[in-house]
Amino acid sequence: QVQLVESGGGLVQPGGSLRLSCVASGSIVSSDVTGWYRQAPGKERELVARIVSGGFINYADSMKARFTISRDLAKNTVYLQMSSLKPEDTAVYYCNLATRSGSLYQNYWGQGTQVTVSS
Repeated sequence: QVQLVESGGGLVQPGGSLRLSCVASGSIVSSDVTGWYRQAPGKERELVARIVSGGFINYADSMKARFTISRDLAKNTVYLQMSSLKPEDTAVYYCNLATRSGSLYQNYWGQGTQVTVSS
């Protein structure tokens, strides 16, 4: 069982920046899919960005120019750098880890970190 712990959320003014971190209690390997999702009040959880096997990166279209996902496998940590934040970016941000070992697929979620963009 892998635990994911997010940090870095908080209150920021429009146009500001935040960096979220997600530390895994177990090893992350290059074939794992690591991603960030978010859920705003009254809305469904949506993909923000993810790194898939081979290091390819997917972004949600609305966040592609402003957010950057990265990971440090040596530190078992995934980052989300967010810039030019807008009020509509307000949400709980969740870290996700999807692993595969043979035919066993496992999916893990962090507890979430609140990001509030407001003046």
